[in-house]
Amino acid sequence: MCGIFAVVGNEHSDDYDTKREKFLECSKTLRHRGPDWNGIHIDNEKKVVVAHERLSIIDVDNGAQPLISRDGNIVLTVNGEIYNHQGLKDIVVQGSYDFKTKSDCEVIIPLYQKYWTPFVDMLDGVFSFFLYDKENNDFFVARDPIGVNPLYYASNTIGEFCFASELKAIRMWDKDCKIHIFPPGHYMAKNKELVPYYQPMWMEKNILNLDYDITEKEQCDKIRNALTDAVDKRLMADVPFGVLLSGGLDSSLTTSITNKILKERSNDKKGWGEKLHSFSIGLKGAPDLKYAREVADFLETVHHEFNFTIQEGIDAIRDLIYKLETYDVTTIRASTPMYLMTRMIKASGIKMVLSGEGADEILGGYLYFHNAPSEEDFHRECIDRVNNLHYFDCLRANKSTMAWGVEVRVPFLDKRFLETAIPIRPDLKIREREKGQPKIEKYILRKAFVESMNPEGYKYLPDSVLWRQKEQFSDGVGYNWVDSLIKETEKNIEDTDMLDLDNKYPINTPKTKEALYYRKIYEELFPNCESVSKYWIPNTTWEGVKEDPSGRAQNVHDEHEDNL
Repeated sequence: MCGIFAVVGNEHSDDYDTKREKFLECSKTLRHRGPDWNGIHIDNEKKVVVAHERLSIIDVDNGAQPLISRDGNIVLTVNGEIYNHQGLKDIVVQGSYDFKTKSDCEVIIPLYQKYWTPFVDMLDGVFSFFLYDKENNDFFVARDPIGVNPLYYASNTIGEFCFASELKAIRMWDKDCKIHIFPPGHYMAKNKELVPYYQPMWMEKNILNLDYDITEKEQCDKIRNALTDAVDKRLMADVPFGVLLSGGLDSSLTTSITNKILKERSNDKKGWGEKLHSFSIGLKGAPDLKYAREVADFLETVHHEFNFTIQEGIDAIRDLIYKLETYDVTTIRASTPMYLMTRMIKASGIKMVLSGEGADEILGGYLYFHNAPSEEDFHRECIDRVNNLHYFDCLRANKSTMAWGVEVRVPFLDKRFLETAIPIRPDLKIREREKGQPKIEKYILRKAFVESMNPEGYKYLPDSVLWRQKEQFSDGVGYNWVDSLIKETEKNIEDTDMLDLDNKYPINTPKTKEALYYRKIYEELFPNCESVSKYWIPNTTWEGVKEDPSGRAQNVHDEHEDNL
């Protein structure tokens, strides 16, 4: 992944050649996303700027951007990976285009030339891109279906448009413009209208497209095959890579599948050395560290365990909010250890990691889902959570890692896996256990990877991890982390600061001192940008669900604490 920045001007725009230094400064604010190289294309006649900050993962030697077609008519900047690029070259392009690089992103140019806007739905990957069509004086911008990769846009008082991977680049361009989130699964062309291109049936909440006819065994086979394929395609890389291993179900399965695939490949496809490298972080004695080590020992990965202190986490908060561009409480809580861990990962030479984000939204894995009043409510809540991932888990995973120039890939958010897993009926997603015991969340995912359920009889994980209760990352790194963060932030907020918050912050009003502490920092860094962030809270309209985003706040947690 990389950082992209683009401007589309008009007849009222200044001379763009004289503003080159300003445009370079705008792009430079994204350099943490692309520390390997940068490039810029300015067309002063048409008043268009296309810039790129590169993190080289594919075609390290020749894949620098912006990519320009041989005839000079198309200029492209991309933040993303196109996993089916080779198939598209072989089947769709069929030698009709003379590629200049081996970059997975260059295939976008001939697809645009051949199909115009409908081609975007052919792409299997995660992306935000800006394409400039000089011959037709047109442009084309698009974002991936779920919003794994960030993208923002704005216009100024003279009608110029700006697109960028992060808020800070647009703020540098024009500090007074109103910034918007470019919605996932949409594109925009010259008429400046947002057009949805990804509208699968599962996204329609009013159509309960649940499959009650399929057997449990058939469903296990489908979900296992879809997830395995999703991991396999994400191992496309020309640089060292590893996996984030928290010790929870989702990251452990991602690690196990990756490890299995690499063992089945020849040594020259294994990436960094002969074995898979796994990474975990936590306070000393954190529950996640114990289970991560158990998985690493079981799989025989080269495991790297990092410890951080509460003070180190607290010291990072302001820098973290600048990189994350959000004031959401749970995102900041969970991002802090991920942010610290990624810095250490980068120091080890890794440039790409796989992670387990998305499974809890797709399969109803959060503990408050135990309180869903009906299967219909459960299913609709899953869809809502998936549709809002770009505000929360996608943002956290992407910006926490890209803050240090490390790319994260999330196989659970693969299009095919989504289409396989979201329509699974709720009684297979959450299942009763023994009488008097809490339900088991993500049941079908766990069952799919049981030794007896796969044709090879392969044991993916120890049972203690495969059937471990959901632990949210901000809790699993050490229960004292969230507790201490709450206490420390409360010290900085007076009781009088909590008065009249509805008027001070009419959009997404903070409800706690912790939330207000983050919000004040955010407003200093990104004034008038409150609408691009949201607060993640459980569904408190369900009986018994508490508002605090910590999983420990819910009564079904094994270590539930009444003081949260």
